Amino acid sequence: MSFLELARERYSCRKFNDKRIEQDKIDKILEASRIAPTAVNYQPQRIFVLQSKESLEKLKTVTQYHFDAPLAFLICYDNTVSWKNPFNNLDEGIVDSSIVTTHMMLEITDLGLGSTWVGYFDSKTVQKTFNLADNIIPVAILPVGYPNKEPSHMHNTRYELSKTVQYL
Repeated sequence: MSFLELARERYSCRKFNDKRIEQDKIDKILEASRIAPTAVNYQPQRIFVLQSKESLEKLKTVTQYHFDAPLAFLICYDNTVSWKNPFNNLDEGIVDSSIVTTHMMLEITDLGLGSTWVGYFDSKTVQKTFNLADNIIPVAILPVGYPNKEPSHMHNTRYELSKTVQYL
């Protein structure tokens, strides 16, 4: 399948069956995260695989948007490693983690699985709940599983390019 076909196929899946995700698929998703580009190739991403019953129960305490998925990835970055932009002093770790998360989502889709990007959580609560160091900054949670429902009717609702693109 072409990249555009893959990108069109991906949707925010919020209903999963309880089938366990095979380790070889988890490995491929993690490989997609590993090869994602990062600023200055610093690779500050830190990914936590949540698949034990205990970890998934903890996830339910930090966000209501867990969707009872049988697997979740907690994508973070290490702010002692991430590149700092000298022009505006912004920490690019959040951008790097976002690129990594997107690569993971596309690989998840390619494997016939579903996911959705969850950003609805308090970072400090996530750090405390999962015993993360202060320099490990949560960016996204990806609940993952075998889809149990078709995409919503809004999946294909997109603006025309003329609304979002300008040529200068």
